[in-house]
Amino acid sequence: QVQLVESGGGLVQAGGSLRLSCVGSGRSFSTYFMGWFRQAPGKEREFVAARRSNGGSAYYADSVKGQFTISRDYAKNTVYLQMNSLKPEDTAVYYCAASRVGATRRDEYDYWGQGTQVTVSS
Repeated sequence: QVQLVESGGGLVQAGGSLRLSCVGSGRSFSTYFMGWFRQAPGKEREFVAARRSNGGSAYYADSVKGQFTISRDYAKNTVYLQMNSLKPEDTAVYYCAASRVGATRRDEYDYWGQGTQVTVSS
């Protein structure tokens, strides 16, 4: 079992930055594939970014490439999502998730955090 707790969301003006954090606990957390998803009002939850375990590759949705960066601190059991040059269309609830096998598909993720709201004003 893995527990995930996100933080760092808030209200920011367009062009600003935020860093989301996701602290994980449970057995073998460091071996999990970690991802970030987001869900805007009235829309499906969509993939944002993911990172393999043990310093592996990172994956990004086309819409955030060059804008967002996912990183992991294994000593702190924490995954970060650095979000720069934010736009109003980045407004959503952002979720952290853990997977044994996956990368970009929602159904590949086994555990989810409660979500953190990010609102970008124009």
